[in-house]
Amino acid sequence: MQALQLIEDRRLECVDVSAPEAPGLGEVTVRIGAVALNHIDVWGWRGMAFAKRKLPLTIGAEAAGFVEAVGAGVGHLQPGQLVSIYGARTCGLCKPCREGRDNLCEHVSGVHGFHLDGFACEKVNLPARLLVPAPPGIDVVAAAVAPVTFGTVEHMLFDNAKLEPGEHILIHAGGSGIGSAAIQLAKKLGCTVYTTVGSDDKIEPALALGADHVINYRKDRFEGVLRKLTKKRGVDVVFEHVGKDTWAGSMFSLKRGGRLVTCGSTSGVSTEINLMMLFQQQLRLIGSFGCRRENMANAMLKLAAGQVRPVIDTEVALSDIATALERMETREVFGKIILRMD
Repeated sequence: MQALQLIEDRRLECVDVSAPEAPGLGEVTVRIGAVALNHIDVWGWRGMAFAKRKLPLTIGAEAAGFVEAVGAGVGHLQPGQLVSIYGARTCGLCKPCREGRDNLCEHVSGVHGFHLDGFACEKVNLPARLLVPAPPGIDVVAAAVAPVTFGTVEHMLFDNAKLEPGEHILIHAGGSGIGSAAIQLAKKLGCTVYTTVGSDDKIEPALALGADHVINYRKDRFEGVLRKLTKKRGVDVVFEHVGKDTWAGSMFSLKRGGRLVTCGSTSGVSTEINLMMLFQQQLRLIGSFGCRRENMANAMLKLAAGQVRPVIDTEVALSDIATALERMETREVFGKIILRMD
């Protein structure tokens, strides 16, 4: 079968690999339909893996597909069923996994497409417990954006930041995949949404998603504009995933007792923190990684009900993957780039 593999840093190739064998005990063979690209794919492409890995490596951390075969002991999935795929290989045995908190697994093997072979291939065998059945009413693309694009945001906003109706929230990079999802979920909850974008042509699309105020951070200091808009009050929550370039401004944008939740560091992994501001303003800084499988299920229910929608920039074939990753690296996209496998 065909797979898209990272041969060496910044070198991707479509190659022929062996198809998976029949699924074993507790396993399912999934025929991949769509892969949603993320910055973690860019990091992997650059060679920024934070753990040892072996090349060549099949890329793709976020995907969905159709059950092709089920192994012994699998009773809740059937051939032909659309499933969304949890992106990390967790143990299923430790206390967090048993409680449904796989993103805190104590014995995780790694993230697919980054440390382990990913999903940009025709078929893959996976533990059935890591597959979340899609509800009626959504297609393979919507199911493909549930694990990271919407699942991560569900976990950040509701499990961690405890976002409440009527609160004010600053969402960075509203044109990104998770930014576009966060705008919709926060607005659906009844929040006042402020978002940043990197160019004027992203302002109208961000407003169309539900943002109340859009700030071009390349033209204006977003924290200054936000303090004026909130009459110096600040926001209740900052949705942070940019990192070094926005961190200080994000903290300054918070009201007293505000919460900053972060899941990424696309502009750099290290920064300084104003400790006096942290304790005097009684701010809360919350790290968030991945999601629970329940977040994926919740996200797909909202997608099926039309409460939110996947924002798709482009759909590409395997042969266009390098161009797609370059576009993501320069932040030219609005929404998701989808790699179609069917």
